[in-house]
Amino acid sequence: VCRYKDFHLFIFPSANIIERAKALKYLVIFIFSLLFFNLMCIFAMSNENTTKTINKEHSMQYPTILEYVKAIQDAGNNLDKLAHLTPVLDDHGEPYHSSGAFAVVFKMQDKSTGKYYALKCFTEEQEGRSDAYRQIAEELDMIEYPYIISVKYIEKEVCIDCQCEEDKFPVLLMDWVDGDTMEAYIAANYHNQSSMSMLCYRFGKMAAWLRTQSFAHGDLKSDNIIVRPDGSLALVDYDGMFVPSMKGRKSPTKGTKNFSHPLRTVDDFDETIDDFSLASIALALKAISLNSTLLDLYGKSDRLLFSEEDYRNPSKSKVISALQELMCNKDLCTLYSLFMLALAKKELSLCSYMLFVGEKPIQPQSIEDLSTKATEEELKDAYIDDRGVKYSKDGRKLLKAPTTLSGTYSIKKTTEIICDRAFFDCLNLTSISIPNSVKVIGEWAFAGCSLLSSIDIPNSVISIGNIAFAGCLSLKYISIPESVICLNGNPFGDCEGEIECLSANFIYEDDVLFNKDKSEIISFRNQEIESYIIPDSVTSIGDGAFSSCSSLRSLVIPDSVVNIKGNPFCHWKGKLECLSASFIYEDNVLFNMDKSKLISFRNQEAKSFIIPDGVKSIGNRAFDYCYSLISISIPNSVTSIGDESFIDCSSLSNLVIPNSVTSIGAWAFDGCKSLRSFVIPDSVTSIGYGAFSYCSSLSSLVIPDSVTCIGFGAFEGCSSLRDIVIPNSVNDIEDRAFEGCNFPDNLKQELISTCTVEK
Repeated sequence: VCRYKDFHLFIFPSANIIERAKALKYLVIFIFSLLFFNLMCIFAMSNENTTKTINKEHSMQYPTILEYVKAIQDAGNNLDKLAHLTPVLDDHGEPYHSSGAFAVVFKMQDKSTGKYYALKCFTEEQEGRSDAYRQIAEELDMIEYPYIISVKYIEKEVCIDCQCEEDKFPVLLMDWVDGDTMEAYIAANYHNQSSMSMLCYRFGKMAAWLRTQSFAHGDLKSDNIIVRPDGSLALVDYDGMFVPSMKGRKSPTKGTKNFSHPLRTVDDFDETIDDFSLASIALALKAISLNSTLLDLYGKSDRLLFSEEDYRNPSKSKVISALQELMCNKDLCTLYSLFMLALAKKELSLCSYMLFVGEKPIQPQSIEDLSTKATEEELKDAYIDDRGVKYSKDGRKLLKAPTTLSGTYSIKKTTEIICDRAFFDCLNLTSISIPNSVKVIGEWAFAGCSLLSSIDIPNSVISIGNIAFAGCLSLKYISIPESVICLNGNPFGDCEGEIECLSANFIYEDDVLFNKDKSEIISFRNQEIESYIIPDSVTSIGDGAFSSCSSLRSLVIPDSVVNIKGNPFCHWKGKLECLSASFIYEDNVLFNMDKSKLISFRNQEAKSFIIPDGVKSIGNRAFDYCYSLISISIPNSVTSIGDESFIDCSSLSNLVIPNSVTSIGAWAFDGCKSLRSFVIPDSVTSIGYGAFSYCSSLSSLVIPDSVTCIGFGAFEGCSSLRDIVIPNSVNDIEDRAFEGCNFPDNLKQELISTCTVEK
């Protein structure tokens, strides 16, 4: 190296000739040293690139997805040991398949047994994959448990005609698991508290079981967990799995960033690598089951609630802060503690595995199976008794009573389900006898039975639907029996009779019905007080909770409320104030936090309204009974119109639905009797139950080619409807879809070709 002192002497001429010569010598040495160093670096890089090129040339090349699809189409000739399997074809006649980062999976069937399999074919080389899967297969072969599926790694199994050096490639054979990924299941069910509570409980049991095992999945996330049709769980994708024989090796993955510990490395590879993911997912599921709005606010396509940034900076995390409001739930507190410990320690070896298993939801599996919908097939094959009441063929469901039913009626003793709207508007029904075989009472089941004065709900009933007894003005007393564990919405709106609650699953005090822990208001029934303070324990307000509270003049939504179901304030004209940061209330309209959902329109005197741009959904019953509303403008941002969203807007005559709307909910425009014409946009694929029922001024209608199904009672009671066009695309017209319309009764048979029906 060139010493600073000598170099300094060379630069300044004041130094003598000997000193300058000495400095020059060191400078020359420095320059040659620098050149030598650069040459060595170039040589080293060249050697490394040569090595990489050689390794690349010797690494195995794999077929593309299209090449695999072509080969699997002729599986009998292109598979070796598995030649007896045949591919399951999709709607386009191609092998049904899904693809990921390194592989494509085909659904196969052994037609001799009827059993289905998943055949995983690889599109990229992964170092050590064959050895790893052999060890994984050996470990899992000794385990018989529904969470785990069998796997078998087979070398040189599928023959591919491609440009690769090899023509035979390995496959992984697994049992096929029917169901949805947890990610898809949550997206479809996160507003269903009972479904989410049961999912959380089942995941907790699986987490507890996993923590007792000597292996670990290695990459737990919501799309690597399958929810079977019966609700049970299964783990898939074992690429990152650890088994005891792998101890001391590096992990093939660090997990998925929004589900794994932020400090996890490839050196973390033992039976504890799932601990943090289990704690994170369990906490997220419990939080969503208690407050589904959290998923709307913080959920993304690549995570449930928590992101890597939340893990790295928990003190600044908005979602972790939001959990503080749910700490009154003991199971959430436990899971929160596990999550924080796992975040600090990266594993949970100090804790009991049983901490993952919370209290089993009271909601039994049977409620999920007891559908209150009356299907077209059930109505078609219905048994009709001597009073004109329709029952399902097997006698389990009471489907529909005629509106002319009067006096006293006794439901048959084999009945388990009273369907939605079964006795709706039976104006002359005075008394009903319900046998102790009945388990579920559907939505609107007895709504509008204004003369009904006597009903005894038996101790067999476990669920009562929303608005079940609304408008039962003569009913003086209702008892909620001990057996009831689920009240969907407010079953007792517009029903002023006395309520007695015998069920330990609810609290009824001061004429207000709460859930078990008083975190949700179900029904406010005090018809005398003018103001009410919602307790701090309340985080959720149920659909229709304050419906028809005629004496209540003002109400404040406190900052503790983070979840509002449906429209709690329909039929209530008092002054509303909102202190919760989870919602926006302006100009008498209640929105969610980002104004993407319109929850409640409360300007009862308005004749017109323009929905703001940016609103994506119109909530259930949002414009319920806005009698003065004549016209409404819906922006292109709206994609969905909720159930009963414009029900009984009797003056509404001017309405255009934009092409952005893809779904129209059940009974959405029921009773809009001033609506004369309506254009259903091409974007709509289905028309819900009773969507336009009793739109008595509706005279003509064109159904677009996009519609494939017209729901039960969709246009029932549209007495002015004379002209209608049904396109080729419609393949299902459900019962009573056009009952009471002025065209031939055989209209529903005209499905094969486009037709115009005139009176």
